[in-house]
Amino acid sequence: MVCARRLFLRTLVVLFFGVSVSTQAIAGFETKATHAVLMDAETGAVLFEKKGEVLMSPASMSKLMTLTMLFEAVKEGRVALTDTFLISENAWRKGGAASGSSTMFAKVNSRIPVESLIRGIIVQSGNDACIAVAEALAGSEKAFAEEMTIRARELGMSKATFANSTGWPDPKQKMTASELAILARHIIINLPEFYPYFDERRFTWNGIKQSNRNPLLYLNVGVDGLKTGHTEESGYGLVASGVNKDRRLIMVINGTDSNRARSEESQRLIEWGYREFRSYKLFSAGDVIDNADVFQGVYDKVPLVVAHDVSVLMTRANKRNLVTKAEWDGPLNAPIKTGQRVGVLNLSAPDMRTVRIPLLAGADVEQLGIFGRLMNSAKSMILGE
Repeated sequence: MVCARRLFLRTLVVLFFGVSVSTQAIAGFETKATHAVLMDAETGAVLFEKKGEVLMSPASMSKLMTLTMLFEAVKEGRVALTDTFLISENAWRKGGAASGSSTMFAKVNSRIPVESLIRGIIVQSGNDACIAVAEALAGSEKAFAEEMTIRARELGMSKATFANSTGWPDPKQKMTASELAILARHIIINLPEFYPYFDERRFTWNGIKQSNRNPLLYLNVGVDGLKTGHTEESGYGLVASGVNKDRRLIMVINGTDSNRARSEESQRLIEWGYREFRSYKLFSAGDVIDNADVFQGVYDKVPLVVAHDVSVLMTRANKRNLVTKAEWDGPLNAPIKTGQRVGVLNLSAPDMRTVRIPLLAGADVEQLGIFGRLMNSAKSMILGE
């Protein structure tokens, strides 16, 4: 008798048969970095991670959040690129020439155009510029850090917390590598008019020329951003992005032990991503993936279809070992409407996160009339279905 709903799993093995499904974390690449993430910019799919969800000290990579706050203020019309912000004594002492930290060498009590501050933060990693932005936008760096944390939550960065605008070491200044990738993607996708600043190689302020610290900008590997970071606590880190063969990737590493190691590990990871990953089209919109049993319907089965083309970015090894599972809670109860979501298609392979695609009913199935339902129930009781 059909009273409890049963879970039906129909397995379709693509290309190879009998391949087991792996649920382990993404692997397939080894790096000396303590934290690493490789993300597809278009889809946000994570292609590789190592401790990607573990909080760490982001150092100056957290300046990407400061820049995001400023970019959004400009985009919303609250600030103009030609506006000038004051370099207060606090900004000068904590982040200027007097601080001994990375600086754009702004003069105390000078006023600097917003566009120059952006370039000073990106190219020169200027702490003085960051503090000036924080004080101008929120009144104080502390208030600005609180606003940064709130905005991070809105962007889906659930673990990040900020204590300052610069990335200066603080127990409350924490982010994950995955969150830095999310933030970089937000800038690339939603604030594209500002992204070209990250590709600037040199910037001069107050007569002092400085070069962009991003090592991948100079290696002809297609990279055009974003930001380095380094403190004794965090090690050497980098958030980078670039385009190769019309595909943009975002890479984050942290915890390497030298400038050279940062350059080598970041280049290895992003080039591996370009080389190994391809987008494979697996299904077209409307393809029938399986047929689900129907209870009390005028038809015994209903086709399960995908609403859109299904393409997955994966390695060649992933494609060879790909397993798909159509999963639904059934038999499905009639009536059923075309387009009704009734299941999920799981795509998985060793060393790849499972991709889940909604499955929709491919046809209407009306409910049987009362006589037909009675006969169907009687049949189920007799046959023990």
